[in-house]
Amino acid sequence: MGAIPAPRDQWYVIHVRSGFEQKVRDSMLRRIQTEEMGDYIYEVLVPTERVSEVKKGKRSETNRKFFPGYVIANCYLLNEHNQLVDKTWYFVKETDGVLNFAGTKDHPIPMRQREVDGMLAQVRDKDESVVPKIAFSVGDTVRVADGPFESQNGIIEEIDPERGVLRVSVNIFGRSTPVDLEYWQVEKA
Repeated sequence: MGAIPAPRDQWYVIHVRSGFEQKVRDSMLRRIQTEEMGDYIYEVLVPTERVSEVKKGKRSETNRKFFPGYVIANCYLLNEHNQLVDKTWYFVKETDGVLNFAGTKDHPIPMRQREVDGMLAQVRDKDESVVPKIAFSVGDTVRVADGPFESQNGIIEEIDPERGVLRVSVNIFGRSTPVDLEYWQVEKA
């Protein structure tokens, strides 16, 4: 193992009870204030992405967790001698819903800087975009759920994930016609 990252460069994966990710984060953020832990715990994340889907013709957006069952924390947990900072260790371990740090049984391992950079980039990216819930493939048959071709079936010819657009071949007056539709306008047939 290399040198221990500086206190503010230490990021850890914390295993929590499934479904309690947001509760654990909210609890930690509250307690950081009341227990004056701001010099030890800097950021607590539940990385999510916004996902859009169409159900019964209605478009909806939900948040989906990248790492269900885990919370990511930027905190001063290991000193320069690779020893636990007790105050941080107990603060995290005593948070309701926390099971353990990812790593060995009693010695957490900080995330590598490139993992942190990748995760943060992904989180910041996802803040701005909405990802379609259903993954489509060329050749799939879909039903148009919205727009002038509503309730018609078509076959996906092209997928443009950057724009969130599908080129769907729809049968109009007996002729196959390509139509560009957004992901949320179609559902699997």
